Amino acid sequence: VQLQASGGGLVQAGGSLRLSCAASGRTFYSMGWFRQAPGKEREFVARINWSSGSTYYADSVKGRFTISRDYVKNTVYLQMNGLKPEDTAVYYCAARKTGSTWDLWGQGTLVTVSS
Repeated sequence: VQLQASGGGLVQAGGSLRLSCAASGRTFYSMGWFRQAPGKEREFVARINWSSGSTYYADSVKGRFTISRDYVKNTVYLQMNGLKPEDTAVYYCAARKTGSTWDLWGQGTLVTVSS
C-alpha cells in the first residue's frame, strides 16, 4: 500500500495548481493533505472522508483550496487557487484507516509560490 503524490511546481502569486495523490492497494477512511514550510512544523491543510465526501479545511486555506476524490482512480486531489507566497511548502498526502491516526504518508511534492 502506498501513496503517490504529484502536481507540485512553481507558480506566481494568485495562480493555481492541482495536486494529486493516488492510493494503491486499498481505500481508506479518509485522506488528506498536510504541508511543511521551511523551518516550520508540518501542518494540516485539508481532509476528505472517502465514503461521505465530507471535507474539512484549515482556516488558512478555506475558500481557496478544494479537496476532492475520484472513486474509480482511488485518487484524492487538492485544487489550490489564489496561491500566496506563504503557501510555499512541501505538500504531503496522507491516509488513515480510522478516524484517528494518519497511517500512511506520501513522499511529498514541492509547491513554490513567487511574489
